Amino acid sequence: MGIEVDIVERSSMAGGRSRNSVILAAVMALALSGCDELRQKGTGPQGQPLEAFTAQQIFERGEYELSTSDPEDAAFYFGEVERLYPYSDLAKRALIMQAYAYHQDKDYENARGAAQRYIDFYPADDDAAYAQYLLALSYYDQIELVGRDQGLTFQALQALRTVIERYPDSEYARSSILKFDLAFDHLAGKEMEIGRYYLKRDHFAASVNRFRVVVEDFQTTTHTAEALHRLVEAYLSLGLAEEAQTAGAILGYNYQSTEWYEDSFALLTGQGLEPKVFDNNWLGAVYRQMVKGEWL
Repeated sequence: MGIEVDIVERSSMAGGRSRNSVILAAVMALALSGCDELRQKGTGPQGQPLEAFTAQQIFERGEYELSTSDPEDAAFYFGEVERLYPYSDLAKRALIMQAYAYHQDKDYENARGAAQRYIDFYPADDDAAYAQYLLALSYYDQIELVGRDQGLTFQALQALRTVIERYPDSEYARSSILKFDLAFDHLAGKEMEIGRYYLKRDHFAASVNRFRVVVEDFQTTTHTAEALHRLVEAYLSLGLAEEAQTAGAILGYNYQSTEWYEDSFALLTGQGLEPKVFDNNWLGAVYRQMVKGEWL
């Protein structure tokens, strides 16, 4: 891959260096030679069409626009390289740079489109991993607040999983794993937010359904302890003592030092109960999995 994307991505992932200064140092000498001739977007001096310029000149203009924090114009020029010189050596580099420029401009739909075209046209190229990572980021960076629809979160998880599974040895795999875990936790947070809403309004059965999803499907997230505590609350309110006791027992085995277990223990003992496993409900199966490690 060209030095431009390498510099941009490595500086972005490492942090601590200004993107503009890194790119500027790498490309200004090249970009200045062509940028003066392309003063207006889409034309050169005296309104000359871009067709009058070489692929190198147009590409350098795109680099220059990136270096001056104008990713929208940069995406335009990189796209023109691909359009006017589709069979040139620069066309491939321009396409991945266009995807990056769109992403920097927060034009996520077009970023996904450019990244997907790169993957489709150059699946075996070294930068295919970066294109897939950019595609995943275009979903991940759009993840909404917990209280909103989480469709993009699911799409981000799928795209990040593709990076992890298809390019496990790439420099983007580790970052994708971290982002995958955060997005997964985000989905659990959505379930918790809805469950709390129902619980506060005394819709206990509905809240149980949400907290159950967290305990069964999101056990590795940061929300599991609270979900178990909320199950204790909801089940006690429903008069289902055995389910409440089992939830409290699982909480005690796995999160005994947390405030959630202290609160659950107080709720149970306040009603003359104790954390205890009963195997005749769905939480009994969770106990066998989480505590005893019996998955079959």
